[in-house]
Amino acid sequence: MAGKALVLGGGGSSGIGWMAGVLYGLGEAGVDLSDADVVIGTSAGSAVGAQMRASTLKEVYERQLAAPEGEIAARLGKSLMLRFVWATVSARTPEAYGRKIGRMALAARTPPAAARRAAIETRLVSPEWPERALRLTAVDTVTGELRVFDKDSGVSLGDAVAASCAVPGVWPPVTIEDRRWIDGGIHSPANAQLAEGYDQVVVLAPMTLGGGPLVSAATQARRLTEQGARAVVVSPSPEAKQAFGRNLLDPSIRAAAARAGREQASAHVAEVGEVWGSGLPG
Repeated sequence: MAGKALVLGGGGSSGIGWMAGVLYGLGEAGVDLSDADVVIGTSAGSAVGAQMRASTLKEVYERQLAAPEGEIAARLGKSLMLRFVWATVSARTPEAYGRKIGRMALAARTPPAAARRAAIETRLVSPEWPERALRLTAVDTVTGELRVFDKDSGVSLGDAVAASCAVPGVWPPVTIEDRRWIDGGIHSPANAQLAEGYDQVVVLAPMTLGGGPLVSAATQARRLTEQGARAVVVSPSPEAKQAFGRNLLDPSIRAAAARAGREQASAHVAEVGEVWGSGLPG
């Protein structure tokens, strides 16, 4: 399975903005990642992936600069963060971690599912799956297993994006086929392992750290390289992280994050272009 894979990781509202900015900035410099043979999206990456498959990179970027109408502000509180940390320390596999977090997600008090779904729909350019390959991740709350949704899964694009973005303890799990699903980032912050078999892989990873059973994007990219692929990971610069602020789930920060991503892109043109085969000079 030769070809180009673009992996878009999780990272909240700030991650959505930042990835859109990086994609647009790279495109401005002649490295157009929208021609990927497959786009693999996790959490924030699912929203960006759905948008870029249905519009231009400029349009995706400009969406982040607009007022975030229809979105719901949220925050990861300290107690919730401690529960994530404890589950990470006490679980030995991604699936065991997913089960622990899944139980917490099912018991949590969250905004109504209908309100959250309406917010997700504001992120979609089109409600239909694109013809070009788009693969979105989510985790089963009961088994902790990762599932990948695509246009052949028999699942609506809106449901797939909502499931992939269902941050446990913050947003309600999404019901698909009589099962409840949560954020694909619970299995891995980027799920770059799904790009196995592609020989050119670019990973945009708003969240860089792994820990316990969760494998970092850098480790996954290294494994792909060991298997013969050309792979590169782009993560937020210190300046971009500063633009994110302290609450990654605040929709109002998308614009600042997008501008930071666009500015950062220039520093990665050469390395990403080398992997992507952009034809840029030396």
